Amino acid sequence: MANNLTRFDPFRDTMRLSPLRTIEEFMRDFPIAGGMRGFDAERQIRIDVQETDQAYLVKADMPGFKKEDIKIAVDGTMVSISATTQGQDEQTVGDTVYSERYSGSQYRSFTLLQEVDDSKTEAKYQDGVLHLTLPKKPGTARKQIAVQ
Repeated sequence: MANNLTRFDPFRDTMRLSPLRTIEEFMRDFPIAGGMRGFDAERQIRIDVQETDQAYLVKADMPGFKKEDIKIAVDGTMVSISATTQGQDEQTVGDTVYSERYSGSQYRSFTLLQEVDDSKTEAKYQDGVLHLTLPKKPGTARKQIAVQ
């Protein structure tokens, strides 16, 4: 019987918190989350950022959007990506026409370490993935500070 006892730790659940966990993961662990299962959080644009000596290369997953509906804004080190979509689907079964309208939007912004030369920025959208090439502005290199 003594082998089945465990010590109660009231802070065990809070110690599992990590700064890298998203709020959705945090809320999923709450008991009240069971009643909110039908309410999904809005999907966020997922991005990958690679840095080279000359530029930042960004891949953003944005399936279902047309390239005309995507807007990109660059302001110094801040990059913003947004997209909206709307449409209508119609389906005819016999003499009955079923119609459904839809609309949606997504937004994502992030900050880079160096300023971007927005006059040389390139964007391509292919197979639901937005590819951005964001050249670094000359003369804005990061400064390394030596620890003494």
